[in-house]
Amino acid sequence: MTTETLSPRTPGKPRSTMPREVVRRRRYGGHAWHPTLGTGPLPRVLTLLALALMTVIWLVPFGWGVDTSFKTEVDASASGADWIPKAGFTLDAYRTILGQGNLPVWAVNSVVIAVCVTAITVTISAMAAYAFSRTLFRGRRVLFAVTIASIMVPPQILIVPLFRQMLALNLVDTYAAVILPQVVAPAMVFILKKFFDGIPRELEEAARIDGAGSFRVFWSVVLPLSRPILAAVAIFVFINTWNNFLWPFISTSDPQLMTLPVGLSTVKDSTGLRNAQESAASILGSIPLLIVFMLFQRQIVRSVATTGLGGQ
Repeated sequence: MTTETLSPRTPGKPRSTMPREVVRRRRYGGHAWHPTLGTGPLPRVLTLLALALMTVIWLVPFGWGVDTSFKTEVDASASGADWIPKAGFTLDAYRTILGQGNLPVWAVNSVVIAVCVTAITVTISAMAAYAFSRTLFRGRRVLFAVTIASIMVPPQILIVPLFRQMLALNLVDTYAAVILPQVVAPAMVFILKKFFDGIPRELEEAARIDGAGSFRVFWSVVLPLSRPILAAVAIFVFINTWNNFLWPFISTSDPQLMTLPVGLSTVKDSTGLRNAQESAASILGSIPLLIVFMLFQRQIVRSVATTGLGGQ
């Protein structure tokens, strides 16, 4: 625990070992102190009000989408903002989406692709980040600079060369065509590299003294200490892969290989643009992500808080 002195140190007088938070409370009259919010209850109240306002701003559109999905197409297309439809609530939009599409197959494809992309991306990114962080080789800085610069390249620019590459490899309409182009994540390499830089080298040196090799140090020392950042990276990659529409749409035409976003879009296109069905498809596509967040909420919050990915 960090400590802080109560007064300037005088010669011959030992420093105070009182916890820093206790020192701050004494200095500010017993009020909690925060480097950003300041002291007193007013900043805390204003912060809670701001968080409540942002929560409402996010929940109102989501609630409107849920409400629209239970309307008839006539009520969903009507002008105005009526939360209670005139014809009452109905499940017709969900029946249409579930009846005309192959939802179980698309959901399984999305799960398989998202899990494979997440596992491969985390593995490759962690090994590359550790190499940049701990290995000295010629051209290391240039290669890392190229990796960082690739973050600024929009993914849409790579669509044509990636598709031509999949054609040359005869991988179109396969799982590999959807998975492989998504496993390269320069941003994740940068995040992991910065985290590895903060791990004390003394821990690795102690393992090497005991006879551990480079891979053993990476596997048994570095990775266990990096569980929070690995969890954060895995969550971000999984969500991004699950929501990805453009590349799976381009690389697959077989309905049996479509992901959930692509498959739901084909159902909507076959019946025209319908507001109720549009909302129902969006809700169905977001349910798995909501379940993932509910199951791993504590890990998500802990990973973001401990790795500084929340703008800290």
